[in-house]
Amino acid sequence: MQLKDTIRESQAFLTRAIVAGMLVLAAVSVLIWRMVQLQVVDHQHFTTLSRENRVKVVPLPPTRGLIYDRNGVLLARNRPAYSLEITPEQVPDLERTVAELAQVIAIDEEDLERFWQLKKRKRRFDSVPIRVNLSQDETAQFAVHRHRFPGVDIKAQLLRHYPHDIKTNHVLGYVGRISQRDVEQIDSSNYSGTSHIGKNGVEKTYESALHGVVGLEQIEVNAAGRRVRTLAQTPPEPGVDAHLHLDIGLQEVALRALAGNNGAIVAINPKNGGVLAFVSQPGFNPNLFVEGISTKDYKALQADDNRPLYNRALRGQYPPGSTVKPFVGLAGLELGVISYDSSTYCPGFFRLPGNTHRYRDWKKAGHGPMVLDSAIVQSCDVFFYRLSYELGVNRMNSFLSQFGFGGRTGIDLTGESTGLLPSRNWKRRARQQPWYPGETLIMGIGQGYFLTTPLQLAAATAAIANRGIFFTPHVVDHLRSRATGEITPIPPNARQVPILREQNWTDVRAGMQHVIEHPRGTAKRIASEHFSIAGKTGTAQVFTVAQDEEYDEETLAKKLRDHALFIAYAPADDPQIAIAVVVENGGHGGAVAAPIARQIIDAYLLPPPVQEQPVPDEPT
Repeated sequence: MQLKDTIRESQAFLTRAIVAGMLVLAAVSVLIWRMVQLQVVDHQHFTTLSRENRVKVVPLPPTRGLIYDRNGVLLARNRPAYSLEITPEQVPDLERTVAELAQVIAIDEEDLERFWQLKKRKRRFDSVPIRVNLSQDETAQFAVHRHRFPGVDIKAQLLRHYPHDIKTNHVLGYVGRISQRDVEQIDSSNYSGTSHIGKNGVEKTYESALHGVVGLEQIEVNAAGRRVRTLAQTPPEPGVDAHLHLDIGLQEVALRALAGNNGAIVAINPKNGGVLAFVSQPGFNPNLFVEGISTKDYKALQADDNRPLYNRALRGQYPPGSTVKPFVGLAGLELGVISYDSSTYCPGFFRLPGNTHRYRDWKKAGHGPMVLDSAIVQSCDVFFYRLSYELGVNRMNSFLSQFGFGGRTGIDLTGESTGLLPSRNWKRRARQQPWYPGETLIMGIGQGYFLTTPLQLAAATAAIANRGIFFTPHVVDHLRSRATGEITPIPPNARQVPILREQNWTDVRAGMQHVIEHPRGTAKRIASEHFSIAGKTGTAQVFTVAQDEEYDEETLAKKLRDHALFIAYAPADDPQIAIAVVVENGGHGGAVAAPIARQIIDAYLLPPPVQEQPVPDEPT
């Protein structure tokens, strides 16, 4: 029988008791230390967190500035709209909530796709729209079920709307939802709460002014995240209003004059460079883009062979054709290559020295003896072939660049094309080929590699109207603060084209005036009894006709027919408007483009017709 070892058992018990006591003491110490840390050391931190759970700082987006035409007609406004928005942080099961919402409010696949894309770019506590432009019935329907959807709410906002839609799309541009690319370029703090930004046109160029300054609001919320009361507020500063030089009435006349033709029209005030009309036909409805255009609609616009999204007035590049002849003639006078009375005989063609190739004139039988005035009036190609040959490509390039050809005009719109003013160096660099003398000839009549935009043509024409004062075209006349009424003008920017002899301006301007007023002028059909017009017709080839072939417009598909061009200013003695018209595949400038310009000039310079009032019946 084994006896118990009471002494060893007592020692083992005591050891276990000491260890257990130490563990309990350690645990109590940890609890006490944590309590001190929470209650004393980190008291301020957790008080702040508690307050932030109760108090939210909400950005107040500013009201976007409006856009008016020169007569105060509203071109871009803000209209109230309602959207259904979800705050992901406040929704326990987002996918389930979205699915249940779709049973209450109509939500299609494009709405869902846009929602999930926007959610990726937003913070969890930012609300994300899942349906926009709710009707009153839909708003009421959701209100009935609102208690079922914590974290989902209807928000009122102001959405951009363009009352004249397709008439102003290429000049005003449009606003659209802020993209990831936009986020990388903007001041995110000033765009808190803002969902839209200018994408192109005036809306983009003047974005910072139109947008305004964001405000802030401190609000108290309950456990469900809903607003209880407002604690403090810093109101937003609304964006300023933009007042344009554009005349919407003139814009409408220009669109009607183009009728079913594709093309572009730019009209400028020669006195200050203000853009009076800016038309690119066809166009599109910018309102489709404000809340995100549907895939179907966007694909339809992209697939349209007429390219309605393409801004022809700003980006279209066309051979200037004979509209460049007054500028080449001015170069000849200024550089001493010709005098006003220098005569060239036109037999209907021109040959380079030592070459048998014939560069044909548009008039097969020829024009006979030509001086500068008659060459401009009748648009004699042979006269300008010879003049261009004697000037040479480099001198032509240098002179014409002073009128803005081959470079951006600097208009206050983004995306402007430069056109192409060729030179020997350009061809060697771009084509790895030498420059040939024949290319100089066709450059002198606005063909070959030479390309201009309608905007360039209008600005250059305004410079001739101004005797060499070249104003940078600009669309916006001034900005006006909605809060204070303070007006900030957009000052005109001008430079002088250096011409040594003032008489050279007079001679070229006289030739352009005779284009309309002379019996043989190529635009004599638009002569006006009310005022004098100076201009120049142009016809630009779309494809080259072989030496032994004749151009037969009737047998060609329309897309292969010549472009019709016309430049003009009026009145000739005191210009108030300068204009460039390009009608794609329109044929002859004098027959098609010039009458369009005349309609616009009449609408701008002549008083509106008096509406006859009906005579009331006499009482019996």
